[in-house]
Amino acid sequence: MELNINGKNINTDADPSMPLLWLLRDELNMTGTKFGCGVAACGACTVHLDGQAVRSCVIPLASLTGKKILTIESLGTGDKPHALQAAWIAEQVPQCGYCQSGMLMAATALLARKPKPSDADIDEAMTNICRCGTYQRVRAAIHRAAGTPTTAATGLAA
Repeated sequence: MELNINGKNINTDADPSMPLLWLLRDELNMTGTKFGCGVAACGACTVHLDGQAVRSCVIPLASLTGKKILTIESLGTGDKPHALQAAWIAEQVPQCGYCQSGMLMAATALLARKPKPSDADIDEAMTNICRCGTYQRVRAAIHRAAGTPTTAATGLAA
């Protein structure tokens, strides 16, 4: 089967029932997308499927023909980070960092849909779990990337 991943057509003979996450990590060595729970609850494996944030641990390859898949590897580079990646650094979001690629992919999908999201929009879209509890910093980083002012004391939208 042929899949479009990060703008490249990739041919694979992997089992069509295999979840996308395992193709990315084990077959293509794209390890930016993380395994967290395996049941689509935590969001560590979030990628974009035709522009929508989805959990790759439960998406079978058979359902992906003709769709565009984007992973964290497509977001930016060290020399030219995406606005969200720069905001993540500025707001010191990562602690352990494990959930961050999924968080960034969910936030990117949100900003594509709503370039100036409210706190409620962010709360609704960001369902990823962060064991370190950096949710306020995530919200502040999304507002920073969107150019929405926040209050310094709380990181909440002004």
